[in-house]
Amino acid sequence: MHPTSRVHTPIIDTHLHLWDMKQFRPPWLNEPAELKIRKPCTLREYEIETKGLNIAHAVYMEIDINAEKQVEEADWISEMCHSGKTKVVKAVVSGRPADPKFRAYAMRYKNDAAITGFRQVLQVPDAKPGLCLTKTFVDNIRYLGSIGKTFDFCIRPGELKDAMKLACLCPDTRFVLDHCGNASARNINQQTWESDIREFAQIPNVVCKISGIIKTVKPEWDTERELFHVVRHVYQCFGPDRVMFGGDWPVCNKTKSLQDWVATLDRILVDKSPAELAKFYHGNAARFYGIPMPKAAG
Repeated sequence: MHPTSRVHTPIIDTHLHLWDMKQFRPPWLNEPAELKIRKPCTLREYEIETKGLNIAHAVYMEIDINAEKQVEEADWISEMCHSGKTKVVKAVVSGRPADPKFRAYAMRYKNDAAITGFRQVLQVPDAKPGLCLTKTFVDNIRYLGSIGKTFDFCIRPGELKDAMKLACLCPDTRFVLDHCGNASARNINQQTWESDIREFAQIPNVVCKISGIIKTVKPEWDTERELFHVVRHVYQCFGPDRVMFGGDWPVCNKTKSLQDWVATLDRILVDKSPAELAKFYHGNAARFYGIPMPKAAG
């Protein structure tokens, strides 16, 4: 049962992955650790698994597809967003800003209101530390700001300072820090992460998604107890106007369901006012992504 303070609050899910295993099959799904989610994860499954959560809209998040499939993925999700037939209304698509061809690729979507930004997963082996501070990368991230597009950080927690430097070098670009800076339950470097998050929150052109971290909790653990400090620390540092809910479906299913994730957040944030919860679950996302504000049920 969700706390009554949120029962009628609609959700904008800012972090939704989709794949059907035929048109798009991200290569990382071949890893043994991904066996549980190595299956079709489409809007049909998402709708079934989120029944009763009052999800009004969703933002698609790229799936780290092979580079040669990036345009196909972006065009596919843009068409879905523009169709008006699903809850998916905006998208963050894949890109490699260190690639000299990135600017031409980004320009392709300059006037596409559905494509709000770009992301490169920087926590994989072929993304070497410091990549995001190379000249071409920085120049292209500045270009994103000039055309009104955003960039999502999905980076190793030990490299948060690199991400901070990039955000400061590109003050006219808006950034999203995914997954609480890739925090984790029982983090052995907790104090460093806490300090980095506190410092990150001082950069005005960055907002943070409270997302993704439930996959670091083992199924038998008490999810609320394990994640309480992480969620509260991010919320306190960034404040109620710069945090957004992200479901990270279906990756969350590796340990817990999206229903479990929302219920966990409801309990952790139970002391927040209805106005603050509305900002977290949809208001801040609506403002950041330019999505119409959903109406509360009831």
